[in-house]
Amino acid sequence: MSIENVISAAIVRQFSDKLLENLVVDVAIVGGGPSALVAARYMAEAGLKVAIFERKLAPGGGTWGGGMLFNEVVVQESALHILDAFGIRHTPIADHPGYFTLDSVEMASALIYGAVHAGARIFNAMSVEDIVFKDGKVNGLVINWTPVERLGMHVDPLTVIADAVLDGTGHPSEIMHLATEKAQIRLDTPTGKILGERPMWVDSGEASTVENTREYFPGLFACGMSANNVSGGYRMGPIFGGMMLSGERVAGQIIAKLRK
Repeated sequence: MSIENVISAAIVRQFSDKLLENLVVDVAIVGGGPSALVAARYMAEAGLKVAIFERKLAPGGGTWGGGMLFNEVVVQESALHILDAFGIRHTPIADHPGYFTLDSVEMASALIYGAVHAGARIFNAMSVEDIVFKDGKVNGLVINWTPVERLGMHVDPLTVIADAVLDGTGHPSEIMHLATEKAQIRLDTPTGKILGERPMWVDSGEASTVENTREYFPGLFACGMSANNVSGGYRMGPIFGGMMLSGERVAGQIIAKLRK
């Protein structure tokens, strides 16, 4: 066999094995942003089988660009233990104690590395077009290639079965929308629907991102900005402590539920 065929065969075989191994998982995460990556690491370290499905080629969510393409972000002191766990360096803000800056590219790459090396699998360029819904519970995802979705090609999808689905899609809360619009479920919110994200208020947004992180319907959780959008929290811009803590919080919630 020529080296060209060796390369192609190895890629097809290895990827096929990887996908087959993750068609049934403990936790299926949609979106590979910072809160999802933190959650993935902690859940994988706890022994759960975790797969992330990321629409774009590069996981990391809105982390890469920092604030308006200045590739620095801010994290508050309460989340430093998570940065330290991932080996992400940070610098104190001299005139505002308790807040730190860090390189957004280092943060994104370290979060990805940490999640993968803990045992989580990341499938990039894959979109989620629907959920699996059986017996009054969210049971998994319906996936397809992102180029297929964007080109509008008539190509049937595949399914991933999961004990828990985590919406980490950020501001759009895409999986929550699928659940409310297609499955007609009532979320654990005052109206049963997605309340929608409010304007920027950093202090409130940081706190509510963590507070709003929870299970909103049997089998369906939300973290990060998705949780904030579902529960009507404020946005907060390029400060990421709440995102980190949200990932840590939802990991604990899912671990506790699946171990019962």
